Amino acid sequence: MAEFGELEAQDGVRMPWNIIPVATKKEQAIDSEVPVSAIYTLLKPLKSHSLLLPYSPLRCRTCRSVLNPYSVVDFSASIWGCPFCFNRNPFPQNYSSSIGDNSLPPELFPNATTVEYLCDSFSSPPSPVFVFVVDTCLIYEELDFLKSSLLQALDLLPDTSVVGLITFDSLVRVYELGFPHCTKSYFFHGKKDCTKDELLDQLSFFVKNPKPSSGVIAGVRDGLSSDDIARFLLPVSDCQFALHSVIEELESSPWLVAADHRPVRCTGAALRIAAGLLGACFPGSAARIMAFIGGPSTGGPGAIVSGELSDPIRSHKDIDKDSALYYHKAVEFYETLAKQLVHQGHVLDVFACSVDQVGIAELKVAVEQTGGFVVLAESFGHSVFRDSLKPVFQSGENDLGLSSCGIFEINCSKDIKVQGIIGPCASLEKKGPLCSDTAVGQGHTSAWKMCGFDKNTSICLVFEVAKRDTAEIVLQSQSNQFYFQFLTYYQHSNGQTRLRVTTLSRRWVMGTESLQELSNGFDQEAAAVVMARLISFKMETQLEFDPQRWVDKALINLCTWFGDYQKGDPSSFSLSSQLSIFPQFVFHLRRSQFVQVFNNSPDETAYFRMLLYRENVSNSIVMIQPSLVAFSLHSQPEPILLDVASIAADRILLLDSYFTIVIFHGSNIAQWRKAGYHNQPEHKAFQHLLQSPRDYTDTIISERFPSPRLVICDQYGSQARFLLAKLNPSDDGNAPFSGESNVFTDDVSLSVFLDHLRRLIVH
Repeated sequence: MAEFGELEAQDGVRMPWNIIPVATKKEQAIDSEVPVSAIYTLLKPLKSHSLLLPYSPLRCRTCRSVLNPYSVVDFSASIWGCPFCFNRNPFPQNYSSSIGDNSLPPELFPNATTVEYLCDSFSSPPSPVFVFVVDTCLIYEELDFLKSSLLQALDLLPDTSVVGLITFDSLVRVYELGFPHCTKSYFFHGKKDCTKDELLDQLSFFVKNPKPSSGVIAGVRDGLSSDDIARFLLPVSDCQFALHSVIEELESSPWLVAADHRPVRCTGAALRIAAGLLGACFPGSAARIMAFIGGPSTGGPGAIVSGELSDPIRSHKDIDKDSALYYHKAVEFYETLAKQLVHQGHVLDVFACSVDQVGIAELKVAVEQTGGFVVLAESFGHSVFRDSLKPVFQSGENDLGLSSCGIFEINCSKDIKVQGIIGPCASLEKKGPLCSDTAVGQGHTSAWKMCGFDKNTSICLVFEVAKRDTAEIVLQSQSNQFYFQFLTYYQHSNGQTRLRVTTLSRRWVMGTESLQELSNGFDQEAAAVVMARLISFKMETQLEFDPQRWVDKALINLCTWFGDYQKGDPSSFSLSSQLSIFPQFVFHLRRSQFVQVFNNSPDETAYFRMLLYRENVSNSIVMIQPSLVAFSLHSQPEPILLDVASIAADRILLLDSYFTIVIFHGSNIAQWRKAGYHNQPEHKAFQHLLQSPRDYTDTIISERFPSPRLVICDQYGSQARFLLAKLNPSDDGNAPFSGESNVFTDDVSLSVFLDHLRRLIVH
């Protein structure tokens, strides 16, 4: 799989089918199990050959694709041919005067498959805007943790950053940070959905200047004065003292709460007011609403549960049976909020810290369509929250590379249609010949809005390959290449407006006649990730969908196509090296949190899927099949099998499941540690052994966002379950398993799973 990693390093793209199968109308399409698709990291830092060109791109007059290395150039006539629509386009004067065999423009270099164009460079780049929406229905200790983190975050902001502050309990409080004399704020009732016009009237925006009689009120250019905007949203340098003072003075909600009731928390109303304020003052700018939520919304629009503790918060079972009273109404509210934020070009980030659910399952649509972050932790004092908040504001080599105001477009060869995107984006409803009749994710369009994304954000594009009438027609085709072009317009973190263009070429073959070629181009890691995204999407949108049946059927059909076996002899079955690990990925996918929602709340499931939808192949594979590393006194750290047989008394295991990192001490290691051997000078080797997994973990945590949860446990301890739940139960399933730890489970082992797979294929 190293060659696929090299392709990703060059263009940020991983595709399950790097040689694309084409079928006739009478054949079953091989890609019906794993569709032709691509995981594309939009702003992946690329090799040194990637170019930043200080001029506008040259486009095809017919299909609007951009000049690329696959264009056919006629130097004598100064004409280039578009590989997508085959139209011939003249070079402009500034190109044709200098172009030749030995003098190519940079975008025609053979390795310039990904280039960036500098569309605009501002002398003073636009300032980022942050509106902090803070939940004050917290106990004193939690609010103290949150205030401390917010003050640290503010110190990391550039002085030019524009900030605003809104707090909420049963009321929503908008602070006028520009008022110099004392703390001044405006209150709104939390049970009422406030429109933008009502918000502007109540915030006295038109006291000095008359309200426009017509048109949309949107920023300084359309109806608002800069002085009025600066009352609520102003640079950090102008309100640093006032903002610090307000945050330090924040207190828990003063309203008394009965012992059998939840506090009244109007999360939806607060977010609507924040969206309305930004939409009026900074439309189309790089703005983020950062919501810090400490419990479930119980009042006003977007409520997920009643105030009575006797009324439990919805579970997966309640949602499946349509007995969650508040769920559909809350989702509808947040869908409306998502449309508003997408139209304005703003991002919603959610930092949810509570032992209870807060409503991530309902908020998911608004966070996902705007490209926002979500962080889920048990407390505002937890390292998961603290370590995840800082990178959002840090700058330098290890920053997140936050970009905004993006539009993603795609061009394809005529036999390729786009079914949609599964990932953090919103459809722009640009219909055309590229759009498939079948929609997957954000479909029926060839352009998408991306309000916010970073250098790790990855989207999954799903394609449909047109079937041919007969094989003869396919063979008579002049070209056996399909072309794809991804265009990403965005505002860079330094304020520049750029266009990144990635152009790909993939060879196609007749599927049933070239199975060996297809298998050589099969990327099993990318295929597993695409299947995980598809399963998660189908589970969210199809009520009667059976994920295990679907993935089993796909695996059986794929292995039937590409396996080598004799009819009726399971022991004869084998797969080529390009597909040999794929059944193992499917085994772990069936057991993963994306398929098995039992013992996870709807909020947790939504959180897991949101991260899956935005991460690249390498990180997503760790979510599906965690990595396991062994540390011992007798050998160097080494990767080992994800199996209960890997547990040993004199070993330390480090499990990385992406969301959680587990350091597991074998029983002997735990006894030696408790006896204090690592503190004795003669046992330096043991001290180093204990420290090695911690150093390994620190490296992982420093490179990952959101920060994973760290669990340190001992063999036979209660928290050892975090490790045991992920290991393959390598036994018959009816007795304690091999290795040095007893595990009881109804799950089949990998060997039993593969044995059943072979029998089903060869029968």
